[in-house]
Amino acid sequence: MSAPPPRTAARIRSIVSGSIGNLVEWYDWYVYTAFALYFSPVFFPGQNSTVQLLQTAAIFALGFLVRPLGGWLMGEYADRHGRKAALLLSVWLMCGGSLLIALTPGYRRIGLWAPALLLLARLLQGMSVGGEYGTSATYLSEMADARHRGFYSSFQYVTLVAGQLLALVVQLGLQQLLTPAELQAWGWRVPFVIGAAAALVALYLRQHMHETTSFVTQAAAADVATESRLRGLLRYPREVLTVVGLTLGGTLAFYTFTIYPQKFLVNTAGFTVEQSTRISTAVLAVALLLQPLMGALSDRVGRRPVLLFFGVGATLGTVPLLTALSQTRSSWVAFGLLALAMLIVSGYTAINAVVKAELFPTPVRALGVGLPYALTVALFGGTAETIALQLKAWHQEPLFYWYVSLCAAISLLVYWRMPDTKHTSRIEEE
Repeated sequence: MSAPPPRTAARIRSIVSGSIGNLVEWYDWYVYTAFALYFSPVFFPGQNSTVQLLQTAAIFALGFLVRPLGGWLMGEYADRHGRKAALLLSVWLMCGGSLLIALTPGYRRIGLWAPALLLLARLLQGMSVGGEYGTSATYLSEMADARHRGFYSSFQYVTLVAGQLLALVVQLGLQQLLTPAELQAWGWRVPFVIGAAAALVALYLRQHMHETTSFVTQAAAADVATESRLRGLLRYPREVLTVVGLTLGGTLAFYTFTIYPQKFLVNTAGFTVEQSTRISTAVLAVALLLQPLMGALSDRVGRRPVLLFFGVGATLGTVPLLTALSQTRSSWVAFGLLALAMLIVSGYTAINAVVKAELFPTPVRALGVGLPYALTVALFGGTAETIALQLKAWHQEPLFYWYVSLCAAISLLVYWRMPDTKHTSRIEEE
């Protein structure tokens, strides 16, 4: 095991390497939803576009259901064998899933095998992303110095949003180069090939990362190969429930205002696919810039005030924002509404990783961050699109707005009662 980097330059190089790998993983994950409008008829033939999107979103949700398994297995692996080893494994899984989607024939050629292989690919990617979050959150939080931990940890969502943004940029590029018929016939496969190739670059970068000081110290002091991490995690029920509570509203709001709008703008507001893609791309660029600003703010004022800003804003603002978005026909107004939503959501996204990492000691940190987070995301984040589309099919779409607000209110109560982890961080215990 390599020695931890003693200097700031080496520390930053390791953070950048880990973050770029995170970008590639999330690009692969989001390409699915970015191109769902094109490939859903390939795997699910029919005439009703909403039904096709609902079936595609259901597989997206099923991919989330295995994220807790990935969070558990990869969290155990990271806490036993190191953050670096687990981050390398997660990239391999994501690469395999992307290649499988790129190469799977459509329903007309192989029948039910087509959606079955699509599901298998998403399950592999779900395992990868489930393990990636907890491990990368732990890695970035442990690698950062205490004074700038919020800022550096925010780069997890910088690269997460950048991955989603890159998926949309690729989509915009292909929309310019190919006709809609070509995109639906074969062009949608191109971004999955790009993702699989980019994973090789991520593997190279992650092979040259340093292991964190916290893990190296803990590994030297204990027999990490025989300790039960899951049993150890059960000694921290309050912290586990805190992760669930602070994630619930945040993950639902994040997927509501980043993933779902591309379909919402087309199916509800009446924009074209191309207009929806351009608006979503611009909004994600704004979100990208907001993450380090909010992270740095938390280093100055604490984590809790920033979380409270999100909780209040999402509870009170979701219904009016989505209602206004459903009624506008102006691209600029739609952009402004979604940008405002992302300012609010950034109060959660920028710092949620460091808050969770600061709750747990080193021996169970990756598992403690990853498993309860993945369970919550599977139940609330991964089902956001499915619930929204189903309510739309029932002509009850506004109920989804209130559902998001209610979940944000529950998280707000958690933020109000929890301590500020900037001042109670367990990372400083090592």
